[in-house]
Amino acid sequence: MEAALGLMRRMPPRHSETTLSALLSLLPGHSSDLLSQVDLPLQVLSDEDSGQKFILCEYNRDADSHRSPWSNKYHPPLEDAPYPSSKLRQLEIEANDIFTVYCDQYYEGGISSVYMWEDENEGFVVCFLVKKDGSKTGQGRRGYLEEGTWDAIHVIEVGPEEELTRYCLTSTVMLSLTTDDVSSGTFSLSGSIRRQMNMNLPVADGHLSNMGKMIEEMEGKLRNSLDQVYFGKTREMVCNLRPSNEVVQMRLPTS
Repeated sequence: MEAALGLMRRMPPRHSETTLSALLSLLPGHSSDLLSQVDLPLQVLSDEDSGQKFILCEYNRDADSHRSPWSNKYHPPLEDAPYPSSKLRQLEIEANDIFTVYCDQYYEGGISSVYMWEDENEGFVVCFLVKKDGSKTGQGRRGYLEEGTWDAIHVIEVGPEEELTRYCLTSTVMLSLTTDDVSSGTFSLSGSIRRQMNMNLPVADGHLSNMGKMIEEMEGKLRNSLDQVYFGKTREMVCNLRPSNEVVQMRLPTS
């Protein structure tokens, strides 16, 4: 099981579904553990009732149906499906409205969804999802990428409501991009990163305010890590293998 999870962490996101399918065939006894611990690239579905798109994941799925955060209906329809309580549903509606604004400001567009459900410890769990298609044919406003996707998954476990409430955040980001033009040539980069954060925050500030601050801080850390690990190392390798003309001229012996 540890080897399987290690393999999944090292696979490019675009190959994760094929790899997971192969692992499920090899390890049928660990299928539930693999499905619960492995994050796959996010998929999108249109809600015909609201006219808006929503993100599919394990957290809004029951059987083969997924619940839309906009209409609170399952697609396709499902009998005896689980729903959040009326109080939690109101918080979920507010969170989706706020996170849509956050997504537009930080990602220059994209699709977001927020799902909430009760847990067994008198608290609740929240899942914030963002999918950004940065390709030329998608939502990429600058037109630099032939293909490009950013999938962000933030799961927050909220403890019982007290003066200081416990928040446990687990965040995963999956990045994949490809360029193909005359100036930059063909270049492909993909990977994923996961981090955790625990905080005790005053509930008087409001759950959405507390969770929003944690997500904002975590996304900043994840972007910095991706910039240092993926782009920084790639830049270092390219500069060593293909030095600029100025560097080449400096290295040439003078007559």
